[in-house]
Amino acid sequence: MASERTTPDPYFVLGNPIAHSKSPQIHARFAELTGQAIDYQRRLTPLDGFAATLAQLIRDGACGCNVTVPFKFQAFEAAARQSARAQLAQAANTLVFEKGAVYADNTDGLGLVNDIQNNAGVSLAGRDVLLIGAGGAAAGALAPLVAAGPRRLVVVNRTQAKAEALVARHRAHAFLRQALQKTELLAQDLSALEGDFDVIVNASASSLSGGPPPVDHRHLKPGALAYDMMYGPAAEGFMAWARAHGASPRDGLGMLVEQAAEAFALWRGVRPPAAQVLRELRAQPA
Repeated sequence: MASERTTPDPYFVLGNPIAHSKSPQIHARFAELTGQAIDYQRRLTPLDGFAATLAQLIRDGACGCNVTVPFKFQAFEAAARQSARAQLAQAANTLVFEKGAVYADNTDGLGLVNDIQNNAGVSLAGRDVLLIGAGGAAAGALAPLVAAGPRRLVVVNRTQAKAEALVARHRAHAFLRQALQKTELLAQDLSALEGDFDVIVNASASSLSGGPPPVDHRHLKPGALAYDMMYGPAAEGFMAWARAHGASPRDGLGMLVEQAAEAFALWRGVRPPAAQVLRELRAQPA
């Protein structure tokens, strides 16, 4: 929440890599549109230095931070308190600093579902959905995807045991009990995946590493939404693959804006106009 300091409240996004992040631009625009005084910066974090970086930010008086790859699991573990969403994912992308203590939340899944349903205009209710990956991004997305009411939701990962563990944790959680009466939730081996899907969400690191699409095109229903959580050049390969096979491609820029709006509202107590900011970003030259 806003403080009484006379200088803008400092916030950061931590990751490695981080130079590509549009989060500072997004939050600066949110602040401008809502009249909030914040200073939001990128912070490249050493792969073995997340805890030290977090401690330094708190000592320096930061108010909170976003967390991106590969630190979302560490962010969850660093918190003294966690939201129900973060507890279910066991990963966090949004931290609030409260008198030296850390509160963790996960806004990734809400951002994803809001972008798919509100901005892309694709309802998830009654659909067949494939989630690729079982890392921090997928963990944050799974509960909101379940809550959206798909008919079938399949999680695949290169290491099947991780997908199975993620699914088992969500099946066992009372928070999702009612939603799971409508949704068949299961994990499958990536190499033995069966069926085709209305929506495929790539939450794996394949695009970030420049690798090929992690599933075969036969799993795309005609006109399916193929959604990559990456955005910008990293998503171009996946989107070209989707387009070549008759799917509707979408990158993760809208998810980035929508999850940022959820984090901003948590920090500042005011909800920014996410759809407007997304339109502005889409209109900018590549």
